[in-house]
Amino acid sequence: MQKTIFLVDDNATNLTVAEEALVKQYRVIALSSAIQMFTALEKFKPDLILLDIEMPEMTGFEAMKKLKSSDLYAEIPVIFLTGRTDPVSEADGIELGAVDFILKPFSEPVLMNRIKNHLQLDELIRERTAQLARRTEQLVLLQNGIVYTMADLVENRDNNTGGHIDRTAIYLKILINAMLEKGVYADEMKNWNMESVVSSARLHDLGKIVISDSILNKPGPLTEEEFKTMKMHSIAGERIIEKAIQQTGDAEFLYNAKMIAAYHHECWDGTGYPYGLKGTDIPLQGRLMAIIDVYDALVSERPYKKAFSHNEALEIIINGSAKHFDPNITKVFQEISDLIKTESSAFAKP
Repeated sequence: MQKTIFLVDDNATNLTVAEEALVKQYRVIALSSAIQMFTALEKFKPDLILLDIEMPEMTGFEAMKKLKSSDLYAEIPVIFLTGRTDPVSEADGIELGAVDFILKPFSEPVLMNRIKNHLQLDELIRERTAQLARRTEQLVLLQNGIVYTMADLVENRDNNTGGHIDRTAIYLKILINAMLEKGVYADEMKNWNMESVVSSARLHDLGKIVISDSILNKPGPLTEEEFKTMKMHSIAGERIIEKAIQQTGDAEFLYNAKMIAAYHHECWDGTGYPYGLKGTDIPLQGRLMAIIDVYDALVSERPYKKAFSHNEALEIIINGSAKHFDPNITKVFQEISDLIKTESSAFAKP
């Protein structure tokens, strides 16, 4: 397919000379100002822009800044056409994002070779970027598949918590999005891969895989000794995931899963388990999962208890603020409780 080049120069002679050389191999759109260029960009997206620096109304440098500030045009390679030979101008242009400078008056072979080289390089970069994107997508699918498989192993053993993993992942996503919108712990979460965090939530009870069926599926309340055993699932989950990190070397993928599995039973006031951490010493992932995990447990029916209503569960959570739960997260959860209720109702049995 023929490549499209925008040729932008206020000098009619330069336009003519360059256009005559370029039309032999490329589709050329000649423009006499940067303003005309931006009008043309609304209809066409070129493969390359040849841009004069010294133009009235809007200089090439000013046009370059505008191009690079736009998500639509920032990736278009730009070569400056200029009569300037000072190193300062060239340095300024490269800093703005230009891929090259071609001095005027230019020879046709130099012009054609420089353009050919940059178009080939740009095409190669785009191909490699697309390949990397495909590989990343495949890796994410593989990672998510591993998470789902591991989570299903646990949930299929636990007869008491059907659907718990799917529900908590959805609730967590709603809660995190709301916190980001409201600026609550936004700085702490700004570098999170949200898809990874939400997917990781499915492994919060992974450690239950080491708990015996007699305890895991006991139809009534646990004894004190049985509850001590059950509480070990947090440490077991942390160790299993840590071992997976050591084996795969992919700490980023499983880091959030480890934080959630280890700390989702810690309490804001320090009375939780397994480490008895307090306040913000508890990793944020654990504090988020704590409130989601408890909510779903409250509104779900168990062999030893009936399901609480949404309002009853919300009241219990509000009363647990600054005790069991981070008060900042509790406040956001309360504000979005209608959204949580809607999702919870969608999961309810008909």
